[in-house]
Amino acid sequence: MLANYHTHTVRCNHAVGTEREYIEQAIAQGFQTLGFSDHVPQPYPDDFYSHIRMRMDEVAEYTDTLMALREEYKDRIQILIGYEVEYSTRFFPKLLEEISKYPLDYLIQGQHFAINEVDGFYVGAPFVGEDKLKSYVDTAIAGMETGAFSYLAHPDLPRYMGDEESYLRQMRRLVERAVELDIPLEINMYGFSDHRNYPSELFFRMAKDYSPKFVLGCDAHQPKLIRQVEDTPDLSAFLKGLGISCGDNYVALRAPWH
Repeated sequence: MLANYHTHTVRCNHAVGTEREYIEQAIAQGFQTLGFSDHVPQPYPDDFYSHIRMRMDEVAEYTDTLMALREEYKDRIQILIGYEVEYSTRFFPKLLEEISKYPLDYLIQGQHFAINEVDGFYVGAPFVGEDKLKSYVDTAIAGMETGAFSYLAHPDLPRYMGDEESYLRQMRRLVERAVELDIPLEINMYGFSDHRNYPSELFFRMAKDYSPKFVLGCDAHQPKLIRQVEDTPDLSAFLKGLGISCGDNYVALRAPWH
């Protein structure tokens, strides 16, 4: 891998380490491009506080810090400024308006909630009901259709406890639309190393039949997680078993204000 676009900072309240530590680790691991994509702040109602993302008043400092480091390290590695975004029809237009006021290279879509964090539910916790899975897929597709996102992070995050047939029925819709829109699907390295329910072999075996583009994402919440596939136990075998290769791991970045 020469590129990783999925890197967090302490501003999301569940990551550790300085930006410089992530950059130095990326250089040591042979990366040529490192994209920071911390959990984007959201223009939520004043009485709702999210503990898993930065605040809107941290955007300027986040941007300034990364711009300074980009200049400092320009001869050693390419630094990109982005966000991992929770898409919703309710909040996305205002969000895009706010973050587009600052230098911005790309957005990735990381859908953790169906509908949105305020009005919906967290899909990473166990749930049943095909209607809830459909809500996740519908929300993810709506986000992809904006044209704002460079790829879809951990598409297989939903911890659906229903039957396999209904799971595949809904998730096929997501993959088919991603292929139509030319949106790469992320194989999440953090989920693999942390033994989460994703990346899902069932999902990727199904997805591979549609020949989508794949991208590996370190999803680094600490510097040591910026690492190559061969340094992640059993991940190489997982990918080989699926017949998936991501090569240098570069993706075509989309202008988020498109």
